[in-house]
Order: sequence, then C-alpha cells, then structure tokens
Amino acid sequence: MGGVLTGLFESQLTSRHLDFAARELGAAKRGYYSIGSAGHEGNAALAEATRTTDPALLHYRSGAFYVHRCRKVPGLDPIRDVLLGVVAARSEPMAGGRHKVFGRAEASIIPQTSTIASHLPRAVGLAFALNRSGARPEWPADSVVLCTFGDASANHSTATGAINTAIHTAHQGLPLPILFVCEDNGIGLSVPTPPGWITTAYGTRPGLRWFEADGTDLPATLATARAATAWVRDHRAPAFLRLRTTRLLGHAGSDVESAYRSPAELAADAARDPLLATARLLSARGVDVIALHDRVHAAVTETATAVRTEPGLTSTAAVIAPLAPARPGAVRAAVERLHRPPDETSAPLTLAAAINHTLAEALTADPTVLVFGEDVARKGGVYGVTKNLRARFGPRRVFDTLLDEQSILGTALGTALAGFLPIPEIQYLAYLHNAIDQLRGEAATLPFFSQGRYRNGMVVRIAGYGYQKGFGGHFHNDNAVAALRDIPGLVLASPARADDAAALLRTCLAAARVDGRVCVFLEPIALYHTRDLHEPGDEGWVSTPGTEHAPIGSAREYGAGTDLTLVCFADTVPMCLRVARRLAADGIAARVLDLRWLTPLPASDLLRVARATGRVLVADETRRSGGVSESVLTALVDAGFDGRMARVTGADSFVPLGPAAAHVLLDEETIERAARELLRR
Repeated sequence: MGGVLTGLFESQLTSRHLDFAARELGAAKRGYYSIGSAGHEGNAALAEATRTTDPALLHYRSGAFYVHRCRKVPGLDPIRDVLLGVVAARSEPMAGGRHKVFGRAEASIIPQTSTIASHLPRAVGLAFALNRSGARPEWPADSVVLCTFGDASANHSTATGAINTAIHTAHQGLPLPILFVCEDNGIGLSVPTPPGWITTAYGTRPGLRWFEADGTDLPATLATARAATAWVRDHRAPAFLRLRTTRLLGHAGSDVESAYRSPAELAADAARDPLLATARLLSARGVDVIALHDRVHAAVTETATAVRTEPGLTSTAAVIAPLAPARPGAVRAAVERLHRPPDETSAPLTLAAAINHTLAEALTADPTVLVFGEDVARKGGVYGVTKNLRARFGPRRVFDTLLDEQSILGTALGTALAGFLPIPEIQYLAYLHNAIDQLRGEAATLPFFSQGRYRNGMVVRIAGYGYQKGFGGHFHNDNAVAALRDIPGLVLASPARADDAAALLRTCLAAARVDGRVCVFLEPIALYHTRDLHEPGDEGWVSTPGTEHAPIGSAREYGAGTDLTLVCFADTVPMCLRVARRLAADGIAARVLDLRWLTPLPASDLLRVARATGRVLVADETRRSGGVSESVLTALVDAGFDGRMARVTGADSFVPLGPAAAHVLLDEETIERAARELLRR
C-alpha cells in the first residue's frame, strides 16, 4: 500500500506543478489555458482503482487522474502531453494544438472540453453500448465507463437527464456500467453550492448506488474508489461517487477569489489541501516527500521550458483538417456494397416508404446499424416511417427511447464511439433545439479535438419543415435550420422525393461509416405520403429507388430551360416544378435545381445552372433571416455570378396554428409572381 500511495502522491504533485507551469507560461504570453486541478488531486485514486481499458470521460479538473492513468501505460509522458496542450502545440498528441484537452487513446481517455457536463449523455450511451455484440474490442465486455464532472454542472439539465437515463435503462434490466463521479468542491465559478446539495439531489435516488469519499484523504478515497468501481463492474449498473474536494488557485488564472470569498473561506480551503494531507501521511511513514517534490518540480520545469518553442498550427487548412474528412470514392464504394438492386416488380414508393426501405436495407447489410428514438419501434414512428422495422430486426437494434432529445443524441454519441452506426430520430425539428449542443459541442468537436482518432459517425433523422396540415403549431411545423447549418463539419441532407431520399440516406450512412461524418437527414413531413404532383391521381411524386449515387454536395436538376433557374429544396421542389409548368405554358423555359444538400451547398452545380440562364430565383421555405437562401445568394456572389438574382422565403415568424400558417409560409403563388417579376427586370 505504501508504494501505491507514494505513486499516487507523485501524480498529485505532478498535477499541481502542471497547474503552476500553466500559469507561468500564461504570464509569459506563451500559454493559453490555465483552468487547473489544484485541490482536486484526490481523483488520482480513481485512476488507480480503474483499468487503463476502462473508458474515461473527464471533468476539466481531473488533471491528477490523467497523469496517473497515463503513467500506468508504458511509453506515455503525461507531463509533456499536458504542457503541449497549454502552449497549443501542433505536436500535442490528442488535439494537435486545437485545444487543451485530457485525452489519450492509449489510456482510453476520451477527449472532452465540457464545462457544463455535456459529455454525460455520451458517457451513458457508451456504457449502454459496451455490452452489446459488435462493440469495439479495445474495451473489454466487463469495462466500466468513468465520467467525472463538477458539483455546479450536476445541476445542468444535461447532467440530470443523463443520470436519469442511466437509472431508467438499468431499471429495465439492461446493463449500464457507469460510475458517475461528482468532484464536489462546493463552488461553481463564484456561486456556492448549498452544503449537502449533491447528497440531497443524488444520494437517495433508487437505482443509483451511492458512494462518498473525502478527496483530501487519499487512502480513504482509494478504498472507496475501488469499492465503487468493483460494484459497477460486478453489477453492470450505475453508481454515483461524491468526491469531496476543494478548489485552490481560483476558478481560472484570471479569477480573483477575494472579490467574492472571505479570507476565512480561503483559509479553510487552504487547510484542506490534499497534497499537504498526503505529504503528512507519507512523511510519517518515512517517505522523503521533499525529495519527491523536488524531483517532480524539476521534471515539470524542464518540460515547460522545452515546450515553449514548440510550433502551433500555422494555417486554416491545418486547423480544420479533422473537421470534414472526405473520401468520396470510398463513400461511393460503400454505397454500392450496401445497395441491392430494386425488385423490378416493386411498386413506386412515397418518400416515407423509401426511407423505410433504405433503413431496412441498412439494417440487413450492416449488423452495427441501430435505429432508435421516440416512438420508432413498436409504433413505427408518428408517420409510419419506421413501421415493421422492430418486428424484422428485433428490439436490440430498433428500440424506443425516453422522451429526452439530449439522451437520444447521447445514445448515438456513445454507441458510435463504441463502433456502431446509430440512426437516431428526433421526432420534430423544434425538439432538436433543446439538445443541439450534443451535435455542436460533442458530436462535431470530437474528431476536431482528437485529430480524427475518435469519431462518432451517425445519421440523425429529423422530421421537419412546415406545411403539415391538421396538426400544426410551431412545434410540429418548424422551419429553423440556421443552427444546424452553422455547425462545422456537419452534413445536412434534405430530400424531396423517394428516389432521392434513398440515395441521400445511403450516402449519409456510408459517409458516417467511412469518414466518421455527423449527418443530419432532414425529412419534409408534408411530403412523406405525397403521391401526386400536378393533378390528383397522376402519381407524379412517387418513384422507385434506383442505383443512383448522390455524392455529398451534388444537386438534382429538372429540365434544361434557358430563361430562369428556380433553386429550391424539400417542400418547395414540387412547388417549383408546378410553377415551371405554368411558366412553360406561357413560353417561358425554366429549369429547377433541387439543392438536396443544405450543407455543404452544391456550389458548383448552383453556379453552372445560374450561368446557363442568367437569372436565379431562390424559393426558400425557411425563414428570411438565417435561412438557406442567404447562403445560396452569397455563394453565387462569391463565385462572381453577375446575373439577376432574387429570393422568396418564409417569414421571420414562428408557424401559427391552423389557416394562419399560410400567412408566414412560402406558397406557389408567391414563387410564380416573383419569377415573372424577375423575368421582367
């Protein structure tokens, strides 16, 4: 035990001196990150109690854990790792200078930058995935997921929802081996946590095993950490460890604690310094703690001096390289492997049926594909899009979830990390907005902060847009896509018809698998079951999915008119086709361009058809401010298009209930009127 405690103390000392070095580098204008772990060094015991193959998603004050876990893996140098992150060096082994993270694949530490517990849903999803056939072999079936966070973050809806999901899952008898560790220092930024609050909030939750330890008492913390880890490993169920810590050196390097804390409070925290407690313990056992301190200090100082000259990232291309890897040839090959030629006797399909067919195709071809969300399994989705998939492929691969979008996306994040290809469904576009940071702050950033070493390829299906009749209002008719289009690296596909739905969905699935892309598949509710285009009974909007491949960023063109180009997507595609037919009756030759991909835009196709006609009208069903048309027109201007341009859009409004929706949604009459006006200019 003495040797173990001495090793832990060395990790504690290393973490503290790394904090000092970060501040010194910052003062010298060479360091860029100074949120430290001082006072939390008891978390080194967690690294001793867990295996190096237990996935760890860490709180930003878990420096001692990082040091000790890496010291258990031959060949790793946690001192250099951390300091390279502080100086934003491109040689930093995980993020490559993009951010200072605690992450090391060799030590099963998943890089996290969260300060508000947004990594908890992913951690729950990963724990859910570990005991499923097909999970990544680097994490043994009896692994435990460790997730650490602060007492202030424990109040965030992301944390409370994730912990609730873990309990809910385990309540159903499903394995959920996760140890939540709240590093409770009693304060968040400058706001105190009420004494006993974490115990009150989580200590009596049925289905959540409770452990507690004083993080300044290293032997007790190690004993409790071992007991908690063993319990989770044996029971495959969630547990919660409250690790009482103290916060030293303030929230961050620029924080002046005396502005909001009394001298007595600061003195009380200083008296609970975990390093002093461990030093006294080891000194009483005859360990030369001064010599150990000096050796650690020298090692950190030497490395801090060496990293000062490490170069950082020097170009835009270098910074964004991990964001959107693209291997179109490999994606095409993957689509061809997945696709089965259609039955020649098959009847033409609606858009909804084509999506169902393609999901079944993917589930058949790839055993790692999972389909899940609210109502997707037994009910088959609100609109029947996932009908019969559960019956065909079983509840382990097609399953219902809680009504919690953060947890749905967290399940996708965790299962993707474990090697699965998740297809989560968000029931309506408006419901995404309360969980979108799971895409922006977690899904999209993971490859960015790991140089692509960790990826979470997925295809998020979302029913959206307006024009839904009989069941409306702003939650079920939402046309806000700006927040999605603003996420770096995210692919946003939006089909209008059955054959495109199949082609785009296959491409998204292949891109998620091959390149780890995060794809959002935005489905127009009003077109799900549409069969006719021009007249009732013409069956002009059904089709049989063929063998066509739809590369990311490629548009679909209708007609070859030379007078006008109508640019559209989703619901406005059939509208523009009907408008084009009426224009043709008056001798006006218009072509229609369905963007299909809203991010990235099909810029080359767009410019080509614009130049072919010299006039472009964008029919954009999203809002005028922040809508798709802004980027379409900007793309044309940036490319030097000097023809005539105009746009018609939805209003800057939420969609009201009932017939009033017609006042804020784009309609065919408006499109046609704008087209004729543009032709008169």
